[in-house]
Amino acid sequence: MYRSLADFISKLESVGELVRIGAPVSSTEEIAEITDRFSKSEGGGKALLFENTESGFPVLTNMMGSERRIALALGVESLDELPKRIDSLLKEALSPKGSLFEKMQMLPLLADVAKWFPKRVKGRGACQQVVLMGEDADITRLPVLKCWPSDGGRFVTLPMVNTIDPATGMRNVGMYRMQIFDGQTTGMHWHIHKTGARHYEGYKAQGRRMPVTVTLGGDPAYIFSATAPMPDNMDEYLLAGFLRRKPVRLVKSLTNDVWIPEDCDFVIEGYVDPAEQKVVEGPFGDHTGFYSLTDLYPRFHITAITHRRDAVYPATLVGIPPQEDAYIGKASEKIFLAPIRLAIQPEIEDMTMPFEGTAHNIVVISLRTRYAGQVAKVALSLWGAGQMMFNKYMIALSEGLDVHDNATLAALMRRIDPSRHIIRSEGVYDVLDHATATNGYGGKIAIDTTSIDPTSAIEPYNLPDSIAPSDGVSAVLSDYAEEWGAVVLFAEESANIEAFVRKNGLDKVNFIAIFDSKAEGLPAADLVWLGAANTDPRRDVRTIGKTLALDARSKRPGVEGNPSRFPNVVTASPATIALVDSRWEEYGCGEFIPSPSLKYRQLLLSESEQWE
Repeated sequence: MYRSLADFISKLESVGELVRIGAPVSSTEEIAEITDRFSKSEGGGKALLFENTESGFPVLTNMMGSERRIALALGVESLDELPKRIDSLLKEALSPKGSLFEKMQMLPLLADVAKWFPKRVKGRGACQQVVLMGEDADITRLPVLKCWPSDGGRFVTLPMVNTIDPATGMRNVGMYRMQIFDGQTTGMHWHIHKTGARHYEGYKAQGRRMPVTVTLGGDPAYIFSATAPMPDNMDEYLLAGFLRRKPVRLVKSLTNDVWIPEDCDFVIEGYVDPAEQKVVEGPFGDHTGFYSLTDLYPRFHITAITHRRDAVYPATLVGIPPQEDAYIGKASEKIFLAPIRLAIQPEIEDMTMPFEGTAHNIVVISLRTRYAGQVAKVALSLWGAGQMMFNKYMIALSEGLDVHDNATLAALMRRIDPSRHIIRSEGVYDVLDHATATNGYGGKIAIDTTSIDPTSAIEPYNLPDSIAPSDGVSAVLSDYAEEWGAVVLFAEESANIEAFVRKNGLDKVNFIAIFDSKAEGLPAADLVWLGAANTDPRRDVRTIGKTLALDARSKRPGVEGNPSRFPNVVTASPATIALVDSRWEEYGCGEFIPSPSLKYRQLLLSESEQWE
């Protein structure tokens, strides 16, 4: 695999997957806007190396933001190689061993597995070539990005946060964004569901400071492993070793007892004191496509910063999909399918999480069914398993149907009977979800299509060619009716949706989706993203006759059942868009790419606030 992040950069450049930008650029919004234009280009654009930043350190963005680059990062030609390796390993390890000879055949496999375990080494690593202590350990000297205009400040977006369970000594490597407060302190944004937060509570119970070491860069397998949905108390560096086919070599931090990869680019050492009051962190333009709201999180104190002499600062941009995190999530989806089948539900055949679902909101599965209620069993089980507990909308297909094929999915949705094929539940949400009035908790829906023949005959809806606006509905989009069984309405908050639907005969269709009038003109993929992000199925999915109506309009705070704050979508400012437009030729990064934010600014609730 890769000896350093610079080694991976050389690989990207050699295969035409890197653009170098030598012009001076600002870490305040400019780098992010250039990156957004590339990451939303066809296929994820290119990785970008900004060589001339105010800090003197180069910045790498979008390094895993395509199927090809995430495969390169994980050392394979195609992501399909990884599940094959895992399936082979699990079959070999778990198959019955009757004879002594068969058991002896396991020894080479065990020897290979042993090679993946992280290995502690003496002395200092390349990540400790330059050591900064005291006032010199100033994180503001790094090119930490401010990505979006309403962000609360600069955020470290690809930190590998190394913590230790105070009870067991087990290591965890998580990825929790870090807002810079000053040169020696940052926020530590670990959610209540995360392992880092559990470790924090353990140190709090013991009345001890919590040692924390944050690493940046190195082999991209480390970065991926820190984002992966690993089971609790399983070492992320073991996964990295499996991906690299060699162990991660660890050196000891200089000011605490946390061990870290020797070949990272930057190391930020310090502690969190659970006795301190938590501090306000945020807002932050998040992977949901909206600003995550301010909340209270622990303060991280920096005791040392070390780095390689040739260090490159890695950063990622999140926001309205697709972004780099969508491709990282696609790799996780493939790698963890086999363990999900093994440990949770063996009847699951395949699974995908579309980009528009921003990781958790939408999942499509195919499964083998043999008895009544099996889909409900699988759905409820997945809603209680790891990060799948954050899922809102699940669609279950029969064995043999392609979960990636939109034509098949459309045929099934067109034949749904919402009165018979809908499974409702409630459960845990991601705390970043802005649509629910109950933080971290909301409704869930599974659509069971396993009894439906996608080729069966159906009656046409015979809807009128055009439907006049009325009752507060400003526009009707019926283009998806015959294919998907869905009609889209654009409406004001005061619209009488039920009256409009019944008056125009729209209660014949399977689904109605209602959006703010501002959303008119957005393509289907963006409407799917908005529909999943802006809804809590407890409140926003109801039936009108036999039609399932999903209300994806913005939720006005103060109305009973609505969240107390509702955020803006994440977009670049007009000034930043104009700046990047005017400098595009100077960047030397190829054909002009217009700002993706131009089409999303129409959704803004307010120009000056992060939320209403």
